[in-house]
Amino acid sequence: MTPTPPLFLLLLCFIGAHATVDLRTAAAMAAGLCKTRPTDIVFIIDSSRSVRPSEFEQVKVFLAKVIEGLDVGPNATRVGVVNYASHVKNEVSLKTHRTKAGLIKAVTKIEPLSTGTMTGLSIQFALNVAFSESEGARVKSPDINKVAIIVTDGRPQDNVKDVAQRARDAGIEIFAIGVGRVDMSTLKQMASDPLDDHVDYVESYSVIEKLTKKFQEAFCVSDLCATGDHDCEQVCISSPGSYKCACKDGFTLKDDGRSCSACSNSATDVVFLIDGSKSVRPENFELVKKWINQIIDKLDISETKAHVGLVQYSSSVRQEFPLGRYNNKKDLKDAVKKMDYMERGTMTGQALRFLAENSFAPGQGTRPGVPKVGIVFTDGRSQDYIGDAAKKCKEQGFKMYAVGVGNAVEDELKEIASEPTAEHYFYTADFKTMTQIAKKLQINICKDEDPCECDSLVKFQKKVEDALQALTKKLESMSKRIALLENKIV
Repeated sequence: MTPTPPLFLLLLCFIGAHATVDLRTAAAMAAGLCKTRPTDIVFIIDSSRSVRPSEFEQVKVFLAKVIEGLDVGPNATRVGVVNYASHVKNEVSLKTHRTKAGLIKAVTKIEPLSTGTMTGLSIQFALNVAFSESEGARVKSPDINKVAIIVTDGRPQDNVKDVAQRARDAGIEIFAIGVGRVDMSTLKQMASDPLDDHVDYVESYSVIEKLTKKFQEAFCVSDLCATGDHDCEQVCISSPGSYKCACKDGFTLKDDGRSCSACSNSATDVVFLIDGSKSVRPENFELVKKWINQIIDKLDISETKAHVGLVQYSSSVRQEFPLGRYNNKKDLKDAVKKMDYMERGTMTGQALRFLAENSFAPGQGTRPGVPKVGIVFTDGRSQDYIGDAAKKCKEQGFKMYAVGVGNAVEDELKEIASEPTAEHYFYTADFKTMTQIAKKLQINICKDEDPCECDSLVKFQKKVEDALQALTKKLESMSKRIALLENKIV
């Protein structure tokens, strides 16, 4: 069992603007896949007389934990701290400390001013001084964020609306954190839009630390390709906080922007043969249905392209629906969701015989001349012999994929799968990881072209056209010569 990562690993990226922490983001942080954007951050902290010394210590702990989660450095994130009450004190300049240890040590030494609450004055100071190049701020650039984080517990004794607007107009993103009996209307006047992301409130300083979790995503940029938090079928290309999909050589990206196709305009008949035995269990059977629909999402379902049929087996075999009954993804996926769990034995050989003799038979929706694909799923050893039926499916030209989970026997999967076996059989120990198989399984079937109908015909047509052009030129030349002879005779 994997040990739980230490708390400090889960707090690698603190600052953000959402109320909940996505578990995938936490996993990305623990794996070191999350970094903070290059940013100039200035904390503006209220130390007026309403903030008791013990509460001010809690504010400093909050600041220290936020700093701990940043990529601090001259070319990464720079941090400044402005302390205010009736007057303003520049405690830490953006240029002063270039390491986390130095910053945190400086924060611990800050003392409260214990006078009034001139919040507007502090914002003006930050705009004029703290964010100036002389104090270490970088030149305004799309690559560098400018952020002010204001922490206050009271009503300002001066105007904040106009000065906050000037700061925002100068490109400073403002987060406003209110504590206790703070005036919420002034928080909203200070904060950037959208307000839901930039205004936070806590009941007391004793719980201000919980905002570290809420301040995560705004500065945390995950490599979504590295974390697996993407739906690209083949190739994922990272960009800051985002990604785009691409395909391997020989494949083209489909219109959905994530799936790849080796063929264009190819018709395919696909039948799923699904194990519904009691060993699967109801909750896992729901995961199997989701897995089927993941694969359906990758197919080009239409009347003229991919058709899908579904067969479930246990001690007996039941056709859920034949090929061609549903010709759009919505209806098809709805039909899969409605499939009831059979919950009996595991007669895989009997199911394969049904596939060979019935699923692709005339009258079952199969189309003549269209490639046929069987996708067999099982979670255990077959209770009957599968060899003859598996061989018959392949002899009839079906492309067979075998997918096993849990107690499935890999030798049986290989016996079912088409050649090359490594590309046509898949195994995972856990139903919850079937998603990865859906991503890997490529149903790339192209109808072989008849060279007599295609390449040879094109070549022949080209030769005929060339011959006609040459003959036309000769006729034109002969016509001119005949005309000259006629003129001489006259």
